Amino acid sequence: MKSRLLAGIAALVLAVVGAILVVSYAQGADARAMQGLEPQDILVVAKAVPAGTTTEALKPFLATEKLPGTAIAKSALQNLDGMAGKVTAVDLLPGEQLVAERLIAPDELQTSGAVDIPEGLQEVSFQLEPQRVVGGRLAPGDHVGIFISLKSGGDAAKPDKESTQLSIHKVLLTAVQRAPVASEAAKTASGTGSTAPAEDTSLPTGSLLLTVAVDDVNASKIIYASEFASLWLSKEPLNAKDSGPTVMEGSKVYK
Repeated sequence: MKSRLLAGIAALVLAVVGAILVVSYAQGADARAMQGLEPQDILVVAKAVPAGTTTEALKPFLATEKLPGTAIAKSALQNLDGMAGKVTAVDLLPGEQLVAERLIAPDELQTSGAVDIPEGLQEVSFQLEPQRVVGGRLAPGDHVGIFISLKSGGDAAKPDKESTQLSIHKVLLTAVQRAPVASEAAKTASGTGSTAPAEDTSLPTGSLLLTVAVDDVNASKIIYASEFASLWLSKEPLNAKDSGPTVMEGSKVYK
């Protein structure tokens, strides 16, 4: 009886020791494999970054990860040294490596992504907050619907009624310019800020300057609305449904 008990205990001990040896060997193999691939620390996007974010405001959105050399892009950055004054060229997504091509001079951001203007159209620009521009997720080449809201005067029969209408359909967006996010260091240096940690700007901040290609009549509508009314945009692809002109007012909202 005792011999069987001792044999069982010995078998259990051997099993535990064997499991420990297997795990240790696997971990050692992983470490040896990583050493053979020359792992390096590089910057990786941890939180979504809007285009136009300055390098000074970029640090809270980044993390450092160790990756094998074969998985690292040739232009991946290990730090932001030498990148002062630049901005992100496009929206950056979590998980992607930060490569040098994603950081450009602010004046390059204003002209990048321009699209060809159809013959017979002209360009006009206007400024809006991100919530009026599909959260700031529009890009050159997209088509947008332009809603115009009037506090009064939209309907001659009801001159005192507020109204909104999708007035211009499927307009070609030719350029998007985002105001760079000022860093806390810059604010402090100018005397307009404090030494508090950099604000989390995961959501788009500041205004966007949008340029669209339209005919002369619609250009006049946009300029009038920018001066005397208000604008709101939708992302309206060319295959989006068009239910015809509809003037929306308070009495129709709940119908």
